[in-house]
Amino acid sequence: MVAEGELVWEPSEEVVASARLSRYLEWLGRPAAYEDAWRWSVDHPEEFWTSIWDYFDVIGERGDGPVVSGTMPGVTWFAGSSLNYAENALRPRDGGAALVFVSEDGARQEMTHAELREEVARVRTGLRRLGVGRGDRVAAYVPNIPQALIAFLATASLGAIWSAGSPDFGVPSVVDRFTQIEPKVLIAVDGYHYNGKSYDRSAAVNEIAAALPSLRATVWIPYLAAAGEGRAPQRAEPASPHATEPPHGEVIGWEGLRAEQGPLEFERLPFDHPLWILYSSGTTGLPKPIVHGHGGVVLEHLKSLTFHQDVGEGDVFFWYTTTGWMMWNYLIGALLVGATPVLYDGSATHPSPAALWRIADSEDVTYFGVGAPYIMASLKAGLRPEGLEKLRGVGSTGSPLPPEGFAWLAAELPGVPLGSFSGGTDVCTGFVGATMLHPVRAGIIPCRSLGAKVESYDPAGEPVTGEVGELVVTRPMPSMPVMFWNDPSGERYFGSYFDVYPGVWRHGDWIKINEDGSCVIYGRSDSTLNRGGVRMGTSEFYRVVERFEEIADSLVIDTGQLGQEGRLLLYVTLAEGAELTEPLQRALCDALRTELSPRHVPNEIHAVPGIPRTLSGKKLEVPVRKILLGTPVEQAANPDAMANPEVLSHFRPV
Repeated sequence: MVAEGELVWEPSEEVVASARLSRYLEWLGRPAAYEDAWRWSVDHPEEFWTSIWDYFDVIGERGDGPVVSGTMPGVTWFAGSSLNYAENALRPRDGGAALVFVSEDGARQEMTHAELREEVARVRTGLRRLGVGRGDRVAAYVPNIPQALIAFLATASLGAIWSAGSPDFGVPSVVDRFTQIEPKVLIAVDGYHYNGKSYDRSAAVNEIAAALPSLRATVWIPYLAAAGEGRAPQRAEPASPHATEPPHGEVIGWEGLRAEQGPLEFERLPFDHPLWILYSSGTTGLPKPIVHGHGGVVLEHLKSLTFHQDVGEGDVFFWYTTTGWMMWNYLIGALLVGATPVLYDGSATHPSPAALWRIADSEDVTYFGVGAPYIMASLKAGLRPEGLEKLRGVGSTGSPLPPEGFAWLAAELPGVPLGSFSGGTDVCTGFVGATMLHPVRAGIIPCRSLGAKVESYDPAGEPVTGEVGELVVTRPMPSMPVMFWNDPSGERYFGSYFDVYPGVWRHGDWIKINEDGSCVIYGRSDSTLNRGGVRMGTSEFYRVVERFEEIADSLVIDTGQLGQEGRLLLYVTLAEGAELTEPLQRALCDALRTELSPRHVPNEIHAVPGIPRTLSGKKLEVPVRKILLGTPVEQAANPDAMANPEVLSHFRPV
């Protein structure tokens, strides 16, 4: 077992000197000690965020208003300024690919900056022809393909508002999202590729369109049809056996949308003008429509990608994601810093578990990002990533990465630092992460991000160091939501983050902040294991259980309620060929007793065919706990917001 805190990588003097963060600190004329720079960034946000605007030469008018005014949640940034995300993303650049697209079926496409700008101009002209303008919503039901990025940039250039869902989302889940925002245009594919199969979504799109009376047009991208595997539906085709209305508005194809040449222009907008609408998972209620502004996203992604991922001009940036996860929005931020994003549509493990590593090698990826489960799956599969000569960094997010994942990567890719990164859809970035100035220690996130005043609060709302507490943010960040859509009073927004500690953002994670500013994330604070008064995040439990090669996945639930200790139940999904034998159960219990405590030995262990996860891959601990305590399955979780809703039937009240 790898000890937490074990050193697995240390930057050389050359690495530190060449780091983009070092260049910024030199430009500032500030000390190179990161903790000093972080403290300045959070104590003097006006100076720090102004320096980000100036350092990156943000295109736009900064205005003469105050940089920040008000208190959370009612904060105003850069009053009087104007800018546009698309104008900054599409600034003319020489050489290199603007984007690369790879599909699991072998398709590949590369676009130059000039080609991307021309395509955005064409689609922008087409959207204007459909009546799209400032403040209108454009919804998209698309995989991670070039048309998604082109349509987003065209939408943003007009001052319209983008919102996307992945085509593996179920119809009710998409309707729950898009009916809240009343889009004027829907852009959709006829299907997508995954795990060696093609999935026709034409009927689903018609059903979605029929449920959106605000639509003026539906734009079809013949993604499968172009490969000879599908067809673009006609307007007269029934939406589904349950649909009573055809799609609203006109129906046109992608080629029709982009048919007309037009100028590439950009609507300059106030700093907090809505850029896109992202959504909470929606597993336990209607998804929250989270609105981010142009200015906050531009500044945050410039800062985070450059200083925390060390990504910039000449880099090739990959993150495995779908359009339904905030990491897609982060991935395309590569354009802001002059890097090339690699878009991928397909499974992470087709045709083999090494599929993503092979893409990183073949595309000369310099920064490679995945969810923590992929790194652990690579470890368990005994993978030996090969090639990767250009790789300078690996990112991990989505869930806490155990120390073993750090050690495996250090052994397989010596000299390549791992940056564990934790944040959320709420801010579309990471609160905590890494830099090229920090050593990497197993299981430890090296630092709090610049400009993010992250603290750990005890139950009394006091900051603590070296103890596990609630992750809170005590100073505003510009990429915090400008609002929730259709929440005019701000009540829903306030209740999501500020109802526990007034004026302080409560994120809902357990965190321990060490004396040196490094930290550990322990999972969601609403799914804590509380055994005999000892609180523990579930990530520590999973680290022990999922180390067993017989265990492919696991879920632990504490059924205790206020003032009453309950049962501790462990559910495991077994690796192929494994069985939940008595010896395996004893070995699991012995390991948990020894490595955690006797209180954390489960009362029962059950084998289930799968662990419930959201569409973005997060374990659904809270809904399963509700089911075990008697909530009907249909009330505990929205199946259309899940990747595998069929497994819920295997969890029954205790």
